[in-house]
Parts: sequence; C-alpha cells; structure tokens
Amino acid sequence: MSLQSLLHFLVILFEVVFLFNVMIVVHELGHFLAARWRGLVVERFGVWFGHPLWKKEIGGVTYSLGWIPAGGFVALPQMIPNEDNKEGEGEPSRRQLPAVSPKDKIIVALAGPVFSLLLAVIFALVVYVVGRPVSESELTTVIGYVVKDSPADRAGLRAGDKILKIDGHPVQRFQGMDNDSVTWNIVRSEGSTIAVEVEREGKILHFDVVPVKEERSAFQRKSLRQIFIMPAQTPTVAKVFPGSPAEAASIKPNDQILEVDGQKLYSPFLLNDYVASHPQKEMTFLIKRAGRTFTVRIKPTYPEGEKVPRIGLLWDLNGQMTLSHPGPIEQLKASVSAMFNVLQAVLSPKSDIKPQHLSGPIGIMRFYYMLFESPHGWRLALWFSVLFNVNAALINLFPIPVLDGGHILLGVVEWIRGRPLNIKLLEALQTVFATLLIGYMLYVTFFDVQEIPWKSKGNVPELKFHSKEEATSSRSHLESAK
Repeated sequence: MSLQSLLHFLVILFEVVFLFNVMIVVHELGHFLAARWRGLVVERFGVWFGHPLWKKEIGGVTYSLGWIPAGGFVALPQMIPNEDNKEGEGEPSRRQLPAVSPKDKIIVALAGPVFSLLLAVIFALVVYVVGRPVSESELTTVIGYVVKDSPADRAGLRAGDKILKIDGHPVQRFQGMDNDSVTWNIVRSEGSTIAVEVEREGKILHFDVVPVKEERSAFQRKSLRQIFIMPAQTPTVAKVFPGSPAEAASIKPNDQILEVDGQKLYSPFLLNDYVASHPQKEMTFLIKRAGRTFTVRIKPTYPEGEKVPRIGLLWDLNGQMTLSHPGPIEQLKASVSAMFNVLQAVLSPKSDIKPQHLSGPIGIMRFYYMLFESPHGWRLALWFSVLFNVNAALINLFPIPVLDGGHILLGVVEWIRGRPLNIKLLEALQTVFATLLIGYMLYVTFFDVQEIPWKSKGNVPELKFHSKEEATSSRSHLESAK
C-alpha cells in the first residue's frame, strides 16, 4: 500500500469512527441529561472505553475519556439495583442509594431513544439542505442489462424493458428497501417464480422468472434471490486509456455514449458486449458532451496481453448523479418503513431473509466506509445516518431486558404492581438476555468480518494498447450538434 493510499484509508477511517461515535454518545447523553433532570445519581459519564486518558470529577459526576474509540456510557446505579440497592460489588464505602420512582426510570430509559430520534431529525434537516446524491440507476425501473443465460434472460426479459410490477407490487425505483423497489421485491419474494410485468414498445408483457441463489459455504451468509438484471444507466466515461482507439477518436472523461451503430445503450455493459462481439467492425458512436451531441467512428483493437477487443474506456459506474432534497418527514417515514419491511421479512417463515442478514457494528461501520469512499461521501453518510438513528431508537425500544425498552417495561410493571420485581428475578433476566444479545452480536459479526475485503483490490489494471499509429487508424468523424 502506497503512502497516499494509506493516508486515504486513515482519513476515511477517522470519518467513520468520528460519526459512529457521535451517534452513540448522543444517545448516552440523552440518558445522562434525563437522569440529572430527574435527580438520579450519576456516577460516571464516559466518552470511549478502556483505561481513562483523562478523567475529572465535577458536581459528583466523574467524567472520563477512554482510549478505545467505541462510543460512550453513563453509569446509573439506581436503574439496575442489586440486593444491597447498589451497583457493583466490592465497594462497601458507597452510600445507600434512595429508591427511584417508576416514572423517573421510564423517563431516563426513554431519553436515549428520544435523543437518537432528535439526532435523526437534525441529520434529516441537513440532508434536506445539502441534498442527497441520487444516481439515475436508483430511480429508474428500466432494465439496463440482462446477464446472458441468467434466469431473467431465459424468461425473456430484455434491456430497455420498463418494469411495472414485481409479484403484483407496483415499483417506482430499482434500488432500496422500500416496497416500491425492484431489488427489494425480488429478494423479498417467496414463491417458486417471480411474476414480472414490463412495458416493451408500448405493450404490456408478463414473465414468470425462476430466481436462483448463489452457492456459498456454510460459513458465509446465505445468498438471497437473484434474477441477474441491472438498472438502466447512461454509459459515462471515467477514463480514456492512452494510445487507445477511444483516445484517437477524441473521447474524453465525462462523455456520455448514447448509441452504437444506431442502437440505444441502456448500460455500459451492453456496449462492452457489443464491442466484444464485433472485433473487426468500425463502429459509429453517438456522443453527448456538454449538452451537444456528435458522432465518432471507432474500430476496436486488442490491448497487449488481452484476448478481448477494447476501445479503451473505463466507465463511471455511478452514472449520472443528481441531488434530491427530500423533506425531513419523508426521510423519517422512509427509515421507519425500511426497518419494518426488514423485520417483517426476517419474521416470515417463507422469506430467505434471516437474522444472519442483519449487520452488527462491524458491518455498519464497513458500510459507512464504503459510503465515504464515494465522491459524495459526506452527503451519503448523513443520509444513511437518518436511517441508522431511527433504527437505533426503535430497536432500543423493544421490550427486552438490557435494552431501553426493557427498562421501560420493567418501570411500567413496577408502577402497576406498586413495587419492583424481585431483585433476583431482575438479575436473572438481565443475565439471560444480555447473554443472548451478546451471542447474537457475535453471530452477525462473524459474517460481517468475512465480508471485509482484507486484501486490497488495488487499482484497475492499466490497459496497454499497440502503437499509436495503429490506434489512430480508428477514424473520428465529428458531426454538427443535433
């Protein structure tokens, strides 16, 4: 790894850790402020874990900064009493703590999720102002590419087909975890076939596609259903290789290739296939640059050591990007909807989506890292943070001991009974559910770690073309803008 690559990695890692820590500390800050408001004893409020690099007692509270950058914590001994009404053992010098009312316990437990939701609102407002990057491939329902001999290909689907419904569900976008998404309805499907309704040349056609799942080892997450189609995307040039036919034809980065030999291109993969299948043909390309269109003629050639003809282009797989400005309420509703769609799928016995497909902290941080690698990294990370904080708030409200919702449930039970549950029962519940939760986190982390690309993919191999004279034999012909 070069020094530049190392610095790039460290910068992105810092961004991921910083944002992840902010979201966790804000959640704990909610508990802390509510506890101070309701008069509870706060022993410690710590940012990060491990041996303190700094700590100081202020107003009876010990504030600390640990050396492990993994969020924060607040120590509230009155929330989880033991037999002596004290937190921890081996500290006989600690004073007897007064009992806390169920109302105060509920308020303090609820404050963490509330602060996570408030942070989600703040992120949503920022996204509304700065915008969320959206690719053309995300919003379209037009098929851009059908993998050869795939389930979609065998069923008769083609590039250019506009998908209207999947299993009877109307779709309005290709990607996402919403019920109007093509990909979600495919992976979420439960039947032996997937009914796909498309519009082709003004006609409504119906296809029954038999999905397949990739074979994986027992130690990997099980593959989800696929039919191997890709969304439509205008082929956009990211790089032109030196000495290539494309360079000789004056193709430049950010050029869009709309057609080849009069055929509309719905995906750069279609162009790759066309070039590979016509190795000796001089082709006519319709190019769009800076709002005007023109044509060039290019004859593919073989780069050194390659057996497939190329014209010498590297594609921008993000395609055309626009900034949308979804309202905060729209973002929050979408986040809640996505969470419940996933939970519904996980709980359905016929669904292929199982608990192992959810992600733990490692998987979430890896996803953040992938977002930050994009040129639109911070905008995408802010958008995803709305979803993350909404999910964190709602999951913490589940009525499970050790989660905030469990404390709220116990507070309600205590309020109704007029006295707390037996302390031994509380400790048993805490131990059992803490063990289950830690076990599940280790379970999903096992799969998360396997998906980390430990070996660097490196840069895209540089294509070396033959002599410049040979490359320039591909004639370019520029016509007036249409």
